[in-house]
Amino acid sequence: MIQEVSEAELQEHIRTTGVPLIEFGTLWCPPCRTLLPILDELANDLSDEAVTIIQINCDSSPHAAAAHGVMSTPTVVLYKDGQAVDKLVGLRPKGIYKSLIDQHLIEADRS
Repeated sequence: MIQEVSEAELQEHIRTTGVPLIEFGTLWCPPCRTLLPILDELANDLSDEAVTIIQINCDSSPHAAAAHGVMSTPTVVLYKDGQAVDKLVGLRPKGIYKSLIDQHLIEADRS
């Protein structure tokens, strides 16, 4: 399940979650609306992994979007150890997001 968090909660999730994947989007953006079910399905597939999929609404949290370098929606940013490690702008197939997560989970297991 995707967690929608506020701007105030975002930093806490980035710092305390193993590998958080953050979707920055808006309610009126057609690619964002297409992406959410894909990420929700991915969240269900990865329910036992150290991954949390988080949604930030850029309309209600514009400062968070700006602070994380979001210039267009949807933007998906993957964090590890509190740092952004990958950023995807625009809609991508589910497999791209899954591969990105898998790559960083494997790296996390090695360390």
